[in-house]
Amino acid sequence: MRNQSKYLLLIALLLAIYYVVLGIYLNGLGYFSQEGLFYVEKSKIIADGFGDRLKVMGLTSPILPFYASFIFSKIDILAPIIASAMCTALLFYIMASTLIKRANDIFYIFILLIIFIFHPGILYAACSGKSIAMVLIFFFLFFLNLIKFYRSNTTFHVSIASICLVLLIFCDYKFIWLTLFFIPLVLAITIQSLNLGEQESIFRLFISFNNPSLRRKLINKTFALYIILFVLPLACVICYKLLNLTHSNDLNYSTESPYATWTVLSDKLSFDQLSTSSIYQLPESSILISARILIFCPLIFIAIYLFRESTYQLLTLLTPFAFVEFLHIKYEKVFLAHEYYLIFLILSLLCILYKAQTVKNHLVLKLMVGALTLVQLYTGFIYLQNSSIREERNFATVLFDRTPDTRQDQNRDLANYLNHLPEGSHVLIDDATAYPVVAFINDISFQKLTLPYQEGAFLSAIEAPDKYDDYILLATEKNEVTGFTQLNNRYVPIIKRNNSSLKLRRVYETDNWILYKIFDN
Repeated sequence: MRNQSKYLLLIALLLAIYYVVLGIYLNGLGYFSQEGLFYVEKSKIIADGFGDRLKVMGLTSPILPFYASFIFSKIDILAPIIASAMCTALLFYIMASTLIKRANDIFYIFILLIIFIFHPGILYAACSGKSIAMVLIFFFLFFLNLIKFYRSNTTFHVSIASICLVLLIFCDYKFIWLTLFFIPLVLAITIQSLNLGEQESIFRLFISFNNPSLRRKLINKTFALYIILFVLPLACVICYKLLNLTHSNDLNYSTESPYATWTVLSDKLSFDQLSTSSIYQLPESSILISARILIFCPLIFIAIYLFRESTYQLLTLLTPFAFVEFLHIKYEKVFLAHEYYLIFLILSLLCILYKAQTVKNHLVLKLMVGALTLVQLYTGFIYLQNSSIREERNFATVLFDRTPDTRQDQNRDLANYLNHLPEGSHVLIDDATAYPVVAFINDISFQKLTLPYQEGAFLSAIEAPDKYDDYILLATEKNEVTGFTQLNNRYVPIIKRNNSSLKLRRVYETDNWILYKIFDN
């Protein structure tokens, strides 16, 4: 076992190198994820910024992926790629280690390797610099510990699952809604754990409620499981919201402010682009979401088959389907990200790795797993290539066609111009929209940027830029984010109306940005 763990560690290390090299290659072709650039910009503020950076340090969301990226911030623009590569390799190691403890079969290690080397969704998680890999790690650990609890009936595993749920929520806040669908499930789990001769859950519930002793035991055990599973996530979320309130006077700052999370602007742009496009594309139909998931992840059929004998365990596997359907209803103007498809791939692999040794006919199971894995690779390619989200399609285009991605070229050119400004030049920038530009600047302490985290200085500079800054960066009318910032093409007429003696001259201009030089009176 010890030698096997060493070999797995070596394979995981080689996978991490493979992901990093591939990520650097894609980076060289011009691919950058919005999330990765956001983390790089916030890391630069913490490392090189001026003034109070505590709010940036504590309220940037999702916080755990941001911290993982910050660890590698000295590597600058590649930091998120290295973080996501390491997390994906760690996910492989955790899953493979789980496998060798349950079923020492090289076939399933080989299946894992095929998926982690070739599956487009896994490559997207590993090489894009996004938080997907970390989400998948804690999603896997959460369900792994739940399944361990079903087998051992030891509440220790529920406690570990609760911790994993907290970490999952702080990787992607939307997973807090997953708890809604575990509330009725906990009752089903408790009913099943009672020592009764009857097997059907509905009859076990009827017997429990009609027997005072069993009813008391059912209530106590259900309440205890609720406390163990949900109190820690609830307490952590409340504490974090109080932290938001203390430092920003807004309970939902970390989830609703474009200065704290990249998803706010991304989601709004996604819907705006769809609604103004000449070819209007409706978000996925709710009825078809589960069907799309089943097509994307045919391995889930094997997982359902392996857990078919236990109703409450089968309901556990179906819970993520309800969760994703709920997300589609609640966030109806946003397309479902690839991350929410990948959780079903991870869940399927967990079920197969955990229950494979219980099947009598191993040859048939292996043939089915092998065949569906190949189908899985094909559906992963099709789904990513035809994704409704532009960033995912761009990744597939760069990866498979090796076509350069030019979306960030103007931002890089502008950042290069700012890098060559005289030392100590003060530049007014709104990083709610211009964070990609700031991310490409070499050293924000060399050019002293006035950014929104410097609340007093930023507001004063907007009202009287000539007193605080030497340059102003404005979004042009063509810029897709122009409606989400005060510093746009409407700013100059307004500020000149208030200060007629203000002199501005364009010194650098692209399709999306205009840099003005401020002259002293």
